[in-house]
Order: sequence, then structure tokens, then C-alpha cells
Amino acid sequence: MTTRSVNIATAQYDIGYFESFDTYREKVICWVEEALEYGAQLLVFPEYACMELTSLFAEPLRQNISDQLVAYQDLHDDFCQLYAELAAQHQVYIQPGTFPVVDETGSGYLNRAYLFGPEGEIGFQDKQIMTRFEDEHWQISPGNELKVFNLPFAKVGINICFDSEFPLLARQQVEAGAELILVPSCTDTMAGYYRVQTGCRARALENQCYVVQAATLGEAEWSPAVDENHGAAAVYTPIDRGFPDDGILSIGPVDKPQWVYAELDFDRLAAVRKDGQVLNHRDWDKQLLKALVSQENGAAGI
Repeated sequence: MTTRSVNIATAQYDIGYFESFDTYREKVICWVEEALEYGAQLLVFPEYACMELTSLFAEPLRQNISDQLVAYQDLHDDFCQLYAELAAQHQVYIQPGTFPVVDETGSGYLNRAYLFGPEGEIGFQDKQIMTRFEDEHWQISPGNELKVFNLPFAKVGINICFDSEFPLLARQQVEAGAELILVPSCTDTMAGYYRVQTGCRARALENQCYVVQAATLGEAEWSPAVDENHGAAAVYTPIDRGFPDDGILSIGPVDKPQWVYAELDFDRLAAVRKDGQVLNHRDWDKQLLKALVSQENGAAGI
């Protein structure tokens, strides 16, 4: 790995059923080892992939989505330890999807995306905007801070699924230096998948950055939270010289479990931001200034 490139693996991850945490650990290890054979240095798993651990609970608890959040706290440390150990063992970076954690008040929950590296936990990003299911059925609370993580190859932000559909979130991270946005996602319909995909591609276009989507797949009738999952993983880019004409660097077949791989070149990204056919990244400031002027003068002409 050079300081300005990274081999990435993003997961099309099938929801599984387990008899014990050890069998879950074995599955994760197999996935990680497969990505390492490709030479991946950054691995991205999807949002709520951890909800397959609902299979460890007794049947009444499997159907009670509120009580599940309480039970998941007993699995939190083992979950984090597993990915921290794998990142340290293999000297890679792993974003293991998301995990529901108790918020600071102790009365609610956050949808949290951790990031682990060779030295342990680097940090976490909490989801900012909740879907209707999270808000109305789970009472998941929004996070209150957007972060950017300074990794050896680039500065990285995380937009968790629905967050990718709101441009100002990614824009704040890009203004803080992010060149790569990770989007762990979990969508139960193709329409949901395409909404997130559209958001990802738009964020890559307007910020001239890489956006990487991971997706959950498969059916789990025993889990009301992730009972049906559809989508594909992909790596999206600016649409400019040196990048694919459609902005898709790599994408997997829909609903087929596998890794999707790509090499990200951040020097190329910097070059196109500086001297591309268009300068979306730079011209955000011009557009915002125009919007502010229009607001002051009244929006009748817009």
C-alpha cells in the first residue's frame, strides 16, 4: 500500500443463522480471509449485518424488536473484539457495518458504525437521519456529530445508508478533507437499494470523491429487523477524465453474496479535483453563495 492508494473490498453480505457466537465468528473470519486473498487493505461490511445474531436469541425475543436492542448489548464487546482482533492480526482496516448501542442517556439507542485498524479501534460514526422503521418501530436516536477519520491513504467519512441520500452530510465531511465516503447499507426492497445507490452516485459526482456501498442480502424470516434484504455493493467515482464514463468503478450482481473489489487512487482524485473537465468539488462554494444571495433577494426568480 502506498500512502495514496488502497485496495478495497466491499461486501454483498448474506444474512445467516447461527447456533452460537463461535459459528458467527467462523463466518466472519472466512469472509475476511477471502478478501485478504485479493489483497484488500480496507474491508467494508453493511449496515445491520450484525442483526443476523438475532438467531442466537430465544424465539420470543427474536420477534420482539425492542427487547432485542437490550439483548444486543450483551454481544457488543464480543462483536467489537472480533473485528478489532482481525484488523490487528492482518494489519488491515475494517468497517464492520453497524451495531445498535445504548446512547448517553441510557434510555435510547444509536445506530453506530465502528472503524478498526491495525492498532485497534479508530473511532465510530453514528447514523444521523433515521428511516421510518428506525424512528417509529425501534426508536433509534440520531447521532449528533459528523466525523472524518485520517487513515494513512486518505481521509474517510461514513454515511450510514439513509444518510447518503442527504447531500449536506457528505459535503460537511468532504469540506473537512474526506476523499472517500463509506456507505454501509441495509435495504429490504430494490426501491430502497436504488435510492441509496442514487444517493451514493450523486455524492461521488458532486464532491468528486470515491463512495463505497456495502449491502445486506437474503431472507431471515426469524428476524423482523432484517427479514428481507436486496441490493449490491459497489464503488462509485467522479465522472471525469481518468474515471469510468458512468462513474461505476466496480459493482456486483444484485443479490449474490460476494466481495466487490477495487483499487482507489487518491492522487488521481486530487488531480481531477484540481484540473478536471468540470470542478464540482470547487464550485460548491459558488453555488452556495448564489443560493445565499437569492435568499436575501427573495426566491421569486428561482
